[in-house]
Amino acid sequence: MALRLQLAAVCSLLALGVLAAAPAEEVTVTGRLVVTEGTKGENPRGAADAVVWLSPMMPSARPVTSTAGDTPPRRLRLVQKHKQFDPHILVVPLGSLVEFPNDDPVFHNVFSLFEGKRFDLGLYEAGSSRTVRFDRAGICYIFCNIHPEMSAVVVVVETPYYAVADKSGTVTIPQVPPDRYRLHVWYERSLPEFLSSLTREVTIAADSASLGTIPLKEIRGIGITHKNKYGRDYDAPAPPGPLYQQP
Repeated sequence: MALRLQLAAVCSLLALGVLAAAPAEEVTVTGRLVVTEGTKGENPRGAADAVVWLSPMMPSARPVTSTAGDTPPRRLRLVQKHKQFDPHILVVPLGSLVEFPNDDPVFHNVFSLFEGKRFDLGLYEAGSSRTVRFDRAGICYIFCNIHPEMSAVVVVVETPYYAVADKSGTVTIPQVPPDRYRLHVWYERSLPEFLSSLTREVTIAADSASLGTIPLKEIRGIGITHKNKYGRDYDAPAPPGPLYQQP
């Protein structure tokens, strides 16, 4: 009888240990980003295409995508069509592969010489594609060396917990384990200094999975002025020819 009671006690302790070690249930984190222009009485509006990501504060948190080859890297696409990049804003985990297919009937030359991954894909024709592995975290501004009106932004993050705001400014980050994180925000029409001031520590829990409302300051007319990949002004538009136009 005593042995049976001892075994029951051991089983109870083991069960409690298993329960204690079980990870907390993942939650869906939400928030809303709004833009105020600073004009008195103006209603805030949603910050579409703003980016939010959560970086785990503790090393025990779920790891980011691997860059060592043991986990296949994610593959995403940034399409060139109608002399535009689609999507304009793309968020990728560190180590991801991004394809740049040319769906236009013209040549393109995709390049980036800004923060983040630096690359030059060279001139390539309609129907072909190039691939870039984004192995450095940061904000990567993408351009075409032929068409100055083309631009996109690839945001490379060291976390699997991120989201791009929809038209209403709402962000939804699914499957986030309860823990402490550092909140980061990026918005194309805000100054870097202001965005840095938004970085803060947040605690995510089952009863605290909302980031609330995050106000953004928009600078009218802000944009990335850029030269071509040689550091010179773009040439005037050329008439259709074999270098630019497919027959």
